[in-house]
Amino acid sequence: MTGAPSLKRYHAGWHRAARQVAQRMVLRPVVRFVTRTTVEGQDNLEGLSRPFVVVANHTSHLDTAILVTGLPRRVTEHLAVGAAADYFYSRWWTKAATSLFFNTYPIHRTSGGKRGRKGLSQRLVAEDVPVLIFPEGTRSRDGRMRHFKPGAAALCVAKNVPCVPVALLGTHEAMPVGRSWPVPGRPRVRMLIGRPMRPRPGEKPRDFNDRVAARVRTMLEMQTPYVLADAPVAGTFDGEAPNPADGAAPGRVTGPDNKQEEAS
Repeated sequence: MTGAPSLKRYHAGWHRAARQVAQRMVLRPVVRFVTRTTVEGQDNLEGLSRPFVVVANHTSHLDTAILVTGLPRRVTEHLAVGAAADYFYSRWWTKAATSLFFNTYPIHRTSGGKRGRKGLSQRLVAEDVPVLIFPEGTRSRDGRMRHFKPGAAALCVAKNVPCVPVALLGTHEAMPVGRSWPVPGRPRVRMLIGRPMRPRPGEKPRDFNDRVAARVRTMLEMQTPYVLADAPVAGTFDGEAPNPADGAAPGRVTGPDNKQEEAS
């Protein structure tokens, strides 16, 4: 009889240490060598605590590498990445590599997924493990953001956890679908980290999904992580305009210590 898979690996100190070495000492130098990546909006993450759900638009296999090497270590330290089971879990070596570098867990994109592996996102979040999900479900072929499926939003609503919206610019041009390595010339990539959002009391998953998708789309169009959000909700991040006294204002590009960070 096949039961639900164990989640011990996602809490294991040895795996966390090995992953940090793989991400920070191996993967990050490679990303810096092949791209000019800028991270903006890290100050939006002040006060964020586990668990949470990170979402981003998806146009390239480069996206996950940019996210796990560009997000602050306190965000990625426990972060598990949802990966298409039919693509990354079909061969033992891809499963092992993605597990080491990205702390992946399988997401079944069809109804034929293995019993017991459904609901892994909810189980991880319930055990204080933050997750990264690409709501489009697959990479955009033309670089334009597609419709967000409501799974990530439903997870936030069900577990009442914040959603961190991230907009990725330039990854499609750097490494479009069909390429196994970025284009020459260190193309520019920008990662825009938006202010965390929470579901409103009684909000339906589809409505929250629409708000999250709109936030990511707005960041992409305005090319800034500081956008006018919805009306503030007491006790949440969502809708709070950046406080100029904290050194963050709409349109201002900042990173750690309110400075722009370029991974080069």
